[in-house]
Amino acid sequence: MAKKRATRIERREARYRTRRDGIQRPAEVEPDAVMRVLRVPPELSGMRLDRFVQGQLRATSRTRSQLIIRNSAFSAAGLRLKKNRRVEAEERVILWRPPWDELAPEVDLPVVYEDDSLLAINKPPFIPVHPTARFHHSTVTMLIAAERPEDHLTLLHRLDRETSGVLLLARTRAADRAVKIQFEARKNVLKRYLAVSWNVPSWDRHTCELPLEQDDRSAYRVKMRVADPGGGLPSATTFEVIGRRRGQNDQAYALLRCTLHTGRQHQIRVHLAALGLPLVGDKLYGPDDSLFARGADGELTDADRTVLELDRQALHAWDMEIDHPVSGERLRIEAPLYPDLESFWEGLEEDGR
Repeated sequence: MAKKRATRIERREARYRTRRDGIQRPAEVEPDAVMRVLRVPPELSGMRLDRFVQGQLRATSRTRSQLIIRNSAFSAAGLRLKKNRRVEAEERVILWRPPWDELAPEVDLPVVYEDDSLLAINKPPFIPVHPTARFHHSTVTMLIAAERPEDHLTLLHRLDRETSGVLLLARTRAADRAVKIQFEARKNVLKRYLAVSWNVPSWDRHTCELPLEQDDRSAYRVKMRVADPGGGLPSATTFEVIGRRRGQNDQAYALLRCTLHTGRQHQIRVHLAALGLPLVGDKLYGPDDSLFARGADGELTDADRTVLELDRQALHAWDMEIDHPVSGERLRIEAPLYPDLESFWEGLEEDGR
């Protein structure tokens, strides 16, 4: 059974929740600190605090969770908590962190389509779409709001932080509603990605229909897996081989066009890994998922980077087709392969075998 997620309270709610719920701000915590509340579900009662925190944060190692506890974990009464204490059912673990202080990066958000209803950008890698506990200024929503303060743009879908490519936003409420209806019903929406995999398949075209489910055996609650027989959510991806190449030590690589027929979390990555074709640079579904936590904590070693070959997963949202929310005409939006992936692929040798 998947672990129940803890309830989170973000910064915008902190002032009101602190007064209403009786949460005491410790004296050593700065007045503008960001508060996050992790509520312990009954089934996790008795777990060590460091393991509980590790399980509730999206991507962190146990070492990192212990550091977070040492620096920021308190009880609702404002008392410091220790990493080895046992949590209790319905207890609230309060994490107080310094206010967001990272600077907005100097990064372009290339526009690949724009009209009165829609805006599409070629999202750079390493830029999350929404503010998170680790990123505030360096997110698509904050960057684009700074660039276009007169617009009221809303995101129509999401991409992982490391994934580049087509990201679509609405410029009007009517467009937002009309396109989201298409996405939710998966009606008339076509999404295709480009991926670079380790290893090459024997086939040129293949549709993978393995059902997916959350991997409750993993330390990382974002991880998915191929479902056990009779379980999981129906999932389908069609893969087409665009090219085959060779690198150092005779390592084989494939450039694949990936067409989504369903929209499960990490669908392309899990399907490719199940087919023996993990994405180059994939820290979660590649050679060792402990790379995921070290990457999130900024602790990758030179040896890790040699194994990964790329700093990020080799996945790019190449194009999207929808019905235009106003005209109803078919609209195709394409984002050129991001330079880091293009450079990596072009640096490989043609496979003449």
